[in-house]
Amino acid sequence: MISCTNKLLYVRSLLQIRKLHTKSAKTAVVMLNMGGPHSLDEVPSFLHKIMTDRDMIQFPIMQDRLGPWIAKRRTPEVQKKYAEIGGGSPIYKWTQKQGELLCKKLDTLSPSTAPHQYYIAFRYTTPSTEDAFSSLEKDGVERVIVFSQYPQYSCATSGSSFNEIFKLFKKRDFPKSLKFSVIDRWSAQPLLAKTFADLIIKELQKLPEDKRKEALILFSAHSLPLAAVNRGDSYPSEVGTTVQLVMQELNYCNPYQLVWQSKVGPLPWLGPFTDEALKGYVAQGKKTFLLVPIAFVNEHIETLHELDIEYCKDLAKEINNPTILRVPAPNDHPMFIEALANVVKSHLDSNRSVSEKFLNRCPHCVNINCLHSKQWYSKVCNI
Repeated sequence: MISCTNKLLYVRSLLQIRKLHTKSAKTAVVMLNMGGPHSLDEVPSFLHKIMTDRDMIQFPIMQDRLGPWIAKRRTPEVQKKYAEIGGGSPIYKWTQKQGELLCKKLDTLSPSTAPHQYYIAFRYTTPSTEDAFSSLEKDGVERVIVFSQYPQYSCATSGSSFNEIFKLFKKRDFPKSLKFSVIDRWSAQPLLAKTFADLIIKELQKLPEDKRKEALILFSAHSLPLAAVNRGDSYPSEVGTTVQLVMQELNYCNPYQLVWQSKVGPLPWLGPFTDEALKGYVAQGKKTFLLVPIAFVNEHIETLHELDIEYCKDLAKEINNPTILRVPAPNDHPMFIEALANVVKSHLDSNRSVSEKFLNRCPHCVNINCLHSKQWYSKVCNI
């Protein structure tokens, strides 16, 4: 029943978007993210796409066989987790809401490029990259801004989504008259830091005064395999940048630590891991924690299940029930919507279609897709 309800809501929302698209849009904002299954029966295909994406995960051997096998093996466990958070991912709902509010604000901030229309391009579910570009081409937009919804760039997430656009246009002609530009990262955006600082302050206020000052703020971000870090992926340093800006906004009011979650498989990943950090700090006598999903802009399984259920609830019971609160993701926080709008407006004003950082490969990059993709972007990005 839950799966059917989620599917119905998704279809209704698509129909609403199509109605919006009947208005003549001048500027398209393509919102990139990984997406999430809308229902439990979409989990197998969602996992299959992730596990067979060589931009996201690289197996040492036989990825074409190992990927599908791992996806199939993990499906029941992952379906159970999605069932525990309502039967599907809310990431589409939040991205849709963010897109609506963003474009409304942009129409006021930048009337010369209005009307603006958002198009969602998920990497592993619908609406897909192809869906987004087919819609915007049909709508006849004059300009496209590809806007990554990952504030901190990683080859595995942002990079995979950008490569998917490149692969799409290997199969179809690129519209010659289309103005095309890219926003690939925005980890140092001041209003992003202010948003997280505001959310942290509100959560700290829920604590008794005697516990408030001693609360340890754990900024939790999705980890990366150490092999990716050593290739030169800039993600860890960009997450660190956001953390420092947030703590600066908070005037370094509490102790804090950057930790990493969501490790998959036996290979070495970037640590310290969120769950192990909690165990370690409890062993040191710490009793109050605030988890901050610093690299996530909306709620999804890694906040609603991994942080809320696996750590705040289940792990807390195992380690003598310390107080563990979790700060919400930015979602539709007014300051966050302002941050999104400011990122796009600054991009429009800059007359820069693509950053040199984006076009530069990691020093030890071995991904041929990356090479060809960046060469393609250097040619098609224009103002």
